[in-house]
Amino acid sequence: MPLYRDDAIVLRTHKLGEADRIVTMLTRRHGKVRAVAKGVRRTSSRIGSRMEPFMLVDVQLYEGRNLDIVSQVETREPYARRIAEDYAKFTAATAMVETADKLVDHEREPAWDHYRLLHGALGSLSRGEHDAGMVLDAFLLRSLSLAGYEPSFTDCASCGRPGPHRAFVVGGGGAVCESCRPPGAAAPAPETFSLLEALLAGDWRTADASEARHRRDAAGLIAAYTQFHLERKVRSLGHVDRS
Repeated sequence: MPLYRDDAIVLRTHKLGEADRIVTMLTRRHGKVRAVAKGVRRTSSRIGSRMEPFMLVDVQLYEGRNLDIVSQVETREPYARRIAEDYAKFTAATAMVETADKLVDHEREPAWDHYRLLHGALGSLSRGEHDAGMVLDAFLLRSLSLAGYEPSFTDCASCGRPGPHRAFVVGGGGAVCESCRPPGAAAPAPETFSLLEALLAGDWRTADASEARHRRDAAGLIAAYTQFHLERKVRSLGHVDRS
């Protein structure tokens, strides 16, 4: 069987038989890969702790017909160990890997930008550089942008009229002007729009200075926008700890 090696972020695992696991990973060069990790559920396994969600690993695999087989694993960054120590970080990271898993829906196709974005987000989360909820929100916005669903927070997403505008339509691409505004559209505060722009652009000075109420409003809009465009529920978003 052909042998290959790559850097990978573990997205999820599930049991296979009595001692094995199927591991879903997002790799640097090969995109999303599913592989069997044999014997990792045994207490004597040397690689079991390395094959956990959020871990960044250097993995060697044998290419199989349906599932690849893990032959060797080395830890690159133990993100899982640091993230698991904080519940807010853990719930945010869980939503990140679930979103990445859904957005990168084809296996063995390069997804370098998604890999790099998830790598950076998990690293920032593990180091506690910013509020965990905002790191998640920035990740969601940028992931959707990579997938072709970048929202507009200034100009009208419908007609292109220059903003800023006061209404936001989840199914309409973001901010809309008064002429394009449908009944029932959300009306976020200007500060919330500013925060949304900052999270998408990576302007952490503005984001870190934002107030809690605007963070809550932004998080709600981002969650709704994510669920709408993925067309599949991201279940872990409902469990994110933003206390």
